[in-house]
Amino acid sequence: MLVAATLAARLIAGALAPLSEDEAYYRLWSLRPAFGYFDHPPMVAWWTWLGRQLAGDTPLGVRLVFALGAGLTTLLTFDLARVVGLGEAVALRAAIWFNATLLIGLGGELAVPDGPNTLFWTAALCCVFRAVRGHGAWWLAAGAAAGLACLAKYSALFLAPGVLLWLALTPEGRRALTSPWPWLAAVIAVAIFAPNIAWNAQHHWVTFQKQFGRVAAGGLAPAYLAKLIFDQTVLLNPLIVLFLGLATCRRIAWPLLLICTPFVLYLVVHSLHDAVQGQWPSPLYPSLVIAAAAAAQGASGWLAWVRTAAPWLGFGVSAAILAFAIAPSDGRLPLHDPAASYRDWPGFLQRVEQARTAAGAAWVGAPTYGLAAQLASAHEIHAPATEIYERARYSFEIPAERADFTRPGLIVSPPKSARLPAMSQCFGLVRQLPSLVRGQGAGATVYGVFLVAQPKRDVERDGCYRADLPNFASSQDGTDSTSP
Repeated sequence: MLVAATLAARLIAGALAPLSEDEAYYRLWSLRPAFGYFDHPPMVAWWTWLGRQLAGDTPLGVRLVFALGAGLTTLLTFDLARVVGLGEAVALRAAIWFNATLLIGLGGELAVPDGPNTLFWTAALCCVFRAVRGHGAWWLAAGAAAGLACLAKYSALFLAPGVLLWLALTPEGRRALTSPWPWLAAVIAVAIFAPNIAWNAQHHWVTFQKQFGRVAAGGLAPAYLAKLIFDQTVLLNPLIVLFLGLATCRRIAWPLLLICTPFVLYLVVHSLHDAVQGQWPSPLYPSLVIAAAAAAQGASGWLAWVRTAAPWLGFGVSAAILAFAIAPSDGRLPLHDPAASYRDWPGFLQRVEQARTAAGAAWVGAPTYGLAAQLASAHEIHAPATEIYERARYSFEIPAERADFTRPGLIVSPPKSARLPAMSQCFGLVRQLPSLVRGQGAGATVYGVFLVAQPKRDVERDGCYRADLPNFASSQDGTDSTSP
């Protein structure tokens, strides 16, 4: 019943909400399934491709498999709690609480790499615990799941050190390490992950450089650690966090918490010099809610009231936010609309197409990958759409999809992302046109519009960015949620 109800809610939300910029970008990947891409390994593209085959090239089609995956992860959370030995009551509570986290409640249907990463990470743990309890062949399934998790997101590489840490600190684990099964699992995981390694080798290790470059520390900025703690307290659900704290003190479900340790340590270290995006810890959520649910077992007094209120808080807040995001806005909010990034896309894209045809432009472009993906995914725009900044992101394009830079183009720029003097160093002809607005009132976003022609460099190959264009655009435009 829980899986059916939450799946129905996610399918409705997934069908009604327009694609985010990242989702539109991953949709472009799914047009050309491959073993790797600039930002991530390929699983997000494969899932998106499958959903589009089943439900069409619509927001629902893009998100379909991810919504189904969230339901399957709920079942795996229930199974993991039981196989760890925490009983039916704790397992059911953990499954409910997994969906009552704001991260999953709000984003379980989104077409992003974190969904398949969380699913396969949890599946691997289910298999590992069965294997350690005397069913050695389960190690092979664990290796397969771990390999698939790595094809979803590189953060899955922290799973093996966590499992190894737990095995090394327990008698049954040390016995398992003396058998060939865990090592066969590692071989299977590497074999499944190998196509992405091979793809990177053929593409100058572009994804590895992009993602593993985040590990290099910059200047000390401890405020990001406070942000990490605050974000995860909210996204995990503050009432669930209370019981998670009790679990760490009482050593309840400590094997799961121990397995989480390497990834948690990485996130903490990362947060000392840069921001941790809210969804990065998502593969840890099943383990964390299981530990919290175990700590809540037998609660009495005010803790029993908190235990009862926890899912209601999560479901209520998630439902309210989703309803607000999906509902039309008349622009009369006194503050900035928190759902502004989802507002007015069909109307805005129609206005872009009208501006393009009026200006006689043969293509449309943007200096950020997210907006470029929205333009490229739009059925309202009848011309090639391209990103003119990081051309390496678009190596999957075929010639028919590329802009003809010998003809004039229309560049649509988010606020603060492009400057006319900088574009003049990239194009011989640059003319600023009237701005376009998406949304209404305090949540409106104003986009600069430029007619350009006569490129001064090979924009198709290299893009417009050079060291002499420091103000042209920034890859950190607020839409890049990629992570290791």
